Amino acid sequence: MNSNFITLLKPRYWLLWAGIGLLWSLTRLPHRWQRFTGKKLGLLFYKLANRRRKIASINLKLCFPELNEKQQHKLVRQHFESLGMGLLEMLSAWWLPDKRLKSLGTVSGLEHLDAALKRGKGVILLSAHFTSLEIGTRFLTMHTAIHATYRPHENPVIEHFMQKSRESRAEKAIPREAVRDMIRSLKQNKALWFASDQNFGHKNSLFADFFGIPAATNTAISRITKITGAAVIPFFTQRIENGYKVILLPAINMQGALQDATKINQLIETQTRNAPEQYLWVHRRFKDRPQGEANIYDSI
Repeated sequence: MNSNFITLLKPRYWLLWAGIGLLWSLTRLPHRWQRFTGKKLGLLFYKLANRRRKIASINLKLCFPELNEKQQHKLVRQHFESLGMGLLEMLSAWWLPDKRLKSLGTVSGLEHLDAALKRGKGVILLSAHFTSLEIGTRFLTMHTAIHATYRPHENPVIEHFMQKSRESRAEKAIPREAVRDMIRSLKQNKALWFASDQNFGHKNSLFADFFGIPAATNTAISRITKITGAAVIPFFTQRIENGYKVILLPAINMQGALQDATKINQLIETQTRNAPEQYLWVHRRFKDRPQGEANIYDSI
């Protein structure tokens, strides 16, 4: 038994292991019951996570000013329901076999991915942080091998499950800081899942509008495509009444860092408007501001 596994079994993680066991059990529920349970978990989170609820409220007021207070409040609650469903969907994507999931998802636009891979320079699957992103990626792995970037978790037990579960479905899981590994994958003509829609600070970012608001937008995709010549295929997942639809769009014409960042944000905004409750509003997307602008989240 190696030292890393011994660390995972330390008493301070026993309660977490118990919680993981409970969540594992919930993923065995029929899909409609799983959604119902996910909604209830989301509403519990809504009541307990005061700070995240305030962040979501600020974001939605900024991005949907046309909604009145009652409509915005309803959308915040729907978002937390979506988060709860997304948690169980993520774990289902990690733990359930293909035969349990396959009938729930439809994938459109695979021809765009096939055409891009025929170029031989790799493909970046440009995604974004929607609450159903994990299960959407799982549906895609049923059709093609992918390499996926991810943010390592500080908790070793959660990191163990994240890495092992993703690597069991994707061909390779790459920490988001490992740019050389990403470039290596693309040079091997692999499809690389990548989401650049979170606020990573000013370093390697430009301000590009998202819902009409300047948002610090990571330029890694522009830099990587310049090095590798990889095609960029937008890739989104949307939860629908009886399952999920996975959408692959035609390759983006990459033109330069600012133009690319603007185009990427517009694509994500368009998809968000199709199902606004499903975007990750609890993230401080507008944390970093252009010089001279006040912190949007100062009140929390």
